[in-house]
Amino acid sequence: MKKTLLLSIAVLGFVFASQAQRYAIIDTKYILNKIPEYKDADKKLQLIGEQWQKEIDDKQTQLDKMYKNYEAEQFMLTDELKKKREDELFVREKEVRDLQKRRFGYEGDLFKERQKMVKPVQDKVYNAVQKMAISKAYDFVLDKSEGITIIFADPKLDKSEDVLKELGIKN
Repeated sequence: MKKTLLLSIAVLGFVFASQAQRYAIIDTKYILNKIPEYKDADKKLQLIGEQWQKEIDDKQTQLDKMYKNYEAEQFMLTDELKKKREDELFVREKEVRDLQKRRFGYEGDLFKERQKMVKPVQDKVYNAVQKMAISKAYDFVLDKSEGITIIFADPKLDKSEDVLKELGIKN
């Protein structure tokens, strides 16, 4: 009798606990790859990236050629001409690094282009997820595309203020 009662209570507790927090799992990479706007933007970004990489590669090839010429001629150059060529090589090398950083670095041109082209599509997906989560009463929506990331969490579940209160920190 006791075992049956405890088992019933445990089952009821599990049922209530599982209904207390509802969650969904999505794959944003899969979703985005099904959206034509995203595919077009991604192709354009790849083309832009390839063009910029070719520009950098061309400059690097010129720089390599300059280095080889310098190495071949350095024994015949005066100290003053050596210094001048080394300075020129240094400047060109810095230009190539700066160009690479400007095009592909953190918040570089490619990042800005991606923001311009892809972010509106990502925002549409996020808004659709949020709308679905609210309409279906999900507490959490997790994204499985790149590790597990929370895409949506019901704000009423955020207990940050309670933790701050427990720590004695007031807003």
